[in-house]
Amino acid sequence: MRIETRARARALQALYAWDLRGNESLDLVASRVWDDLAVGPEERKIAGLIVRKVISDGAQLDESLSAVTDNWRLERLGAIERSVLRLAAAELEIGETPTRVVIQEAVRLAERYGSPESAKFVNGILDAYARRAGSLS
Repeated sequence: MRIETRARARALQALYAWDLRGNESLDLVASRVWDDLAVGPEERKIAGLIVRKVISDGAQLDESLSAVTDNWRLERLGAIERSVLRLAAAELEIGETPTRVVIQEAVRLAERYGSPESAKFVNGILDAYARRAGSLS
């Protein structure tokens, strides 16, 4: 498995744990999760970029995601789906990875940690998100 793929899974684990804990800082939760899992420095570096983007722009990312989740409030989604969407939105905003790759990886994470239905939902939302942002035609 590629290091970027593993790093996305690590970022997802941190975002999921943070989502469940609610009132702890994401930075602290991520450090704890990665320490517990003995995540190496290269994975931490890549996952850290995503997590820091969620920390700095989380409210804006959530607002942009809410705009494309027709009939679904973000807080009503499952924690896995919400975390995958935040991860992918952050990575799309960072802009270092091609849009299709970000979406494909997010769909795989949603299927692996959620369900096939989660994967379809995430795919649809991220497609709409990317089109709205102009990074997908």
